[in-house]
Amino acid sequence: MSQVLEIRWHGRGGQGAKTASLLLADVAFNTGKYVQGFPEYGPERMGAPITAYNRISDTPIRVHSNIYDPQYVVVVDETLLESVDVTKGLKKDGAIIINSPRTSEDLKPLLKGYEGKVYTIDARKISVAALGKYFPNSPMLAAIVKVTGIMDDEAFLKEMESSYKHKFASKLEVIEGNMKALKMSLQEVK
Repeated sequence: MSQVLEIRWHGRGGQGAKTASLLLADVAFNTGKYVQGFPEYGPERMGAPITAYNRISDTPIRVHSNIYDPQYVVVVDETLLESVDVTKGLKKDGAIIINSPRTSEDLKPLLKGYEGKVYTIDARKISVAALGKYFPNSPMLAAIVKVTGIMDDEAFLKEMESSYKHKFASKLEVIEGNMKALKMSLQEVK
C-alpha cells in the first residue's frame, strides 16, 4: 500500500465501533504497518451516534486530524443511514460496508447518490450465532479487513486470536466466540 488508507466508522455508543477501530490499529501495527486509530470525542452516551477513524500505511503517517475524505466507511448501525450523512467525503473508488440483513441494492437509495461499492454483512446474525449476544464490532472488523485487503485473512485471524487471548485470558468462551464470529464474517461479507 503506497498511500495512507483512511477508514471512518459510524456507530452508536456501546456497539463497539471505537473498540473495533482500535483493534484494527493494533492488528495492523502487529503486521508491520504504521497506524492511527482514534474516536471523535463529543457527547458520547449509550446509543448516541459516534465516529471513529483509522489510518493505515506502509510508511510513517504525518497527518493528525479527523478523516474527511475516507476510502472506506463502516456503518455499524444501519439506522444511522437516515440521520447521519455516512457517505460525506467518501471516495467513489472506495466502498461502504453496512451492518444489515438487507442487500446493497436495498440500501443504495439511502446513500445520497453514492456511486461506489456497497457491501453488507448481517453482524447481528453472526454475533448471535457465534457469541449468543449482539456484539457487532467483531463481524464489522472482519468485514473491513476482507473488503480492504489490509492484510491476509490468516495473519488477521492470528493477530486477533493473540489480542483476544491477552484481553480475555480467563474467558475462553469469549475468545472462541469472537474467533468464530471473525471467521464467519470473512466468509459472509457481500
